[in-house]
Amino acid sequence: MSTSEPRLDVPWVEKYRPSKIAEVVNNEDAKKKYVAWINAWLRGKPQKKAALLYGPPGSGKTSIVHATAREFNWELIELNASDVRSREALRQRVSGALDTGSVFGYQGKIILLDEVDGISTREDAGGLQAILELIEKTRWPIVLTANDPWDPKLRTLRDACELIEFKKIGKRDVVKVLESICQKEKIECPKEVLSAIADNCKGDLRAAINDLQSIALGKKTLSVADLQVLGDRAEQENMFEIVRTVLTAKSPEQALSVTRLPSLDYEMLLQWLSENIPYQYEQSLQAIADAYNALSWADIMLSRMKREQQWSLLSYALELMTAGVSSSRERPPFKFVKYSFPEKIRILARQKERLEEYRKVVREASSRLHVSTSKFRTEVQPYLQVILEEDEEEGKMILRSLGIPENKINVVFKTEEKAHS
Repeated sequence: MSTSEPRLDVPWVEKYRPSKIAEVVNNEDAKKKYVAWINAWLRGKPQKKAALLYGPPGSGKTSIVHATAREFNWELIELNASDVRSREALRQRVSGALDTGSVFGYQGKIILLDEVDGISTREDAGGLQAILELIEKTRWPIVLTANDPWDPKLRTLRDACELIEFKKIGKRDVVKVLESICQKEKIECPKEVLSAIADNCKGDLRAAINDLQSIALGKKTLSVADLQVLGDRAEQENMFEIVRTVLTAKSPEQALSVTRLPSLDYEMLLQWLSENIPYQYEQSLQAIADAYNALSWADIMLSRMKREQQWSLLSYALELMTAGVSSSRERPPFKFVKYSFPEKIRILARQKERLEEYRKVVREASSRLHVSTSKFRTEVQPYLQVILEEDEEEGKMILRSLGIPENKINVVFKTEEKAHS
């Protein structure tokens, strides 16, 4: 991308995140209870090692944890429901960090497990149990967030946590925040526009800030007419339309516009673009190469952002995967393309299903032999493999006695390698 092209600023929800707990908007009762819990940790005497912050989206649950990390110079270790679907996943992401000291001059650590109500009891039971084990052994504060904490599956987590309710942000407070941002960005915006944005966001401050940034892109004066960009939130573009906007954009600004959608999943967008770039640009190898080059750099930025908690890199990643991709050289003329769902995600989903099926069969077999699943895999399964190869009927009879029906034999002996990966 040339230096003459407009550069995407840091998302305002990140740029204007509170740096102190006191700066979190509204929810004074919740902040008071939260501060008391943090102070108990500072004294080394918390009654509950974890706090469960609950309430509607955009009410400040995540922001107050980020503010805590900044205010006390603590290292923030942040995960969401998709990161903790199993005990092993949580162990890899968090447990190691708990046993080591803070780095880069941090005075301590705080762990944030976001959107825990998104964990499935059936599919992610290991993750729930792992969180409870993590809470039990932690030496650092753990904060969980949820929109609905009263789901029956979260009962054990509720019992282990200090419950703190965050309520929807009032319209007046939303407007005040938007006014403050306009002043800092030197943007002239009528009160009626900010009021309309506040009405549209329905108490979700994060969505309101995203909407303001969306209509303010490249402008210093806003009017009621600019609100047409937002449309009805219920009719937000789906991923097919987002990808089409990026790949067929007539200008970098048009491609960048998708980054202002309130609930854009940028990691999913990266996968969709990776899948569909060859179809849209099939007439130009140069365009395909340029697009993938920009996308690969976006992937590097996202990985580094997560690994080093450098959220300022998000703006560069978003720019690369939108304006960068759309600015490919020798881009062919527009043609309608039917986009495909990312095959990588399909494969991962199928692998997960097969792995879960494998684990279920192994658990049944190991329970009948009164051994652990690990011992079954290392000390029993290899011999079963040999028996099957030497005498298939004898092998099947043994497997049936272990609760492994004939239609599951291939599941066991074809999935083992993935189970250890």
